[in-house]
Amino acid sequence: MFTPARLSLARRRRGLTKKGFASALGVTPHTVLRYENGEIVPPDDVVAKISAILNFPVEFFHAEDIDEVVADAASFRSMSAMSAKDRDSALAAGTIAYALSDWVDARFALPEPDLIDLSGENPEVAARSLRQEWALGEQPIKNAVNLLEAKGIRIFSLAENTRTVDAFSVWRGERPFVFLNMMKTSEHSRFDAAHELGHLVLHKHGGPKGRKAEDQANQFASSFLMPAADVLAKIPRVHTLNQIIEAKKRWSVSVMAMIYRLRWLEIISDWQYRMFCIQATELGYRTAEPFGIAREQSVVWQKVLTALWNEKITKKDIAEQMHVPQPEIENLLFGLTNMLSNSDGAPAIGNYRGLKLIS
Repeated sequence: MFTPARLSLARRRRGLTKKGFASALGVTPHTVLRYENGEIVPPDDVVAKISAILNFPVEFFHAEDIDEVVADAASFRSMSAMSAKDRDSALAAGTIAYALSDWVDARFALPEPDLIDLSGENPEVAARSLRQEWALGEQPIKNAVNLLEAKGIRIFSLAENTRTVDAFSVWRGERPFVFLNMMKTSEHSRFDAAHELGHLVLHKHGGPKGRKAEDQANQFASSFLMPAADVLAKIPRVHTLNQIIEAKKRWSVSVMAMIYRLRWLEIISDWQYRMFCIQATELGYRTAEPFGIAREQSVVWQKVLTALWNEKITKKDIAEQMHVPQPEIENLLFGLTNMLSNSDGAPAIGNYRGLKLIS
């Protein structure tokens, strides 16, 4: 059995158009279209060549149909700056994450989702409501990734070698997923996580699209990470950029996010906002951060991989059972699969308590 959808998935994951792939395969684009539509089945020698070109095991193309991330259901940041190739490749990575999530669910009991539907709410109000629901108070969030994981959100990393793909989120039935691009600064990824959380609670059932939806998610993230009461209490007046740089350490956000929040809360004027933005840009703070923080890592995947390591299950075993290349697994799990390499020492075990092994 040959599964046409898997050919399309692998081609998109490698960022190839039908025309480009057809040229590499030595057939016409129309033939590739017919392969992917299931009108004709490629012979075994062609499947072997497809496997070599796309660097996916032959078995991948003979496995069952795969549940794909639906493009219209995914909320992307920076959609206007993203090429169709980059979008499709990231979505294909998300589809592989679905399969990996199913593989893990068959072996572990992970936390169930604990989100509330805030559709139609003002983003600022929604952020306060969710903080109240989760009993977070007004204090800074120590680790956004761990918080979202504890609330049942599946978080995967993206290793897309492009800055046009920030992050995206999607509901798969009643399970929320968030994908974060590791090419960004740690502060940027942390804000991305909160931004995608905004999409999950504000736009689960649709709502605004495009720029309006992105603005709402940005406002939610800003309020969620930097609660108004806390910011007003800690930095009621600002005169210099250095004050902002010092203040941003408390909330572990970027300089630009801090400037934006201060303007939204009317702590700084429009003139100050423009001046600080110019100064921050000149100092390179749009792409790098002063006093940068450590990248937030997944504790859930660390615990899963630790349990697998104890069962002598390696990343090679996972990849073979899923019929995917090993790097696809590594890229999705924050690079933590090095824990599953053959080594003399056991991997470190996190303090996360929300995971149970299914016997």
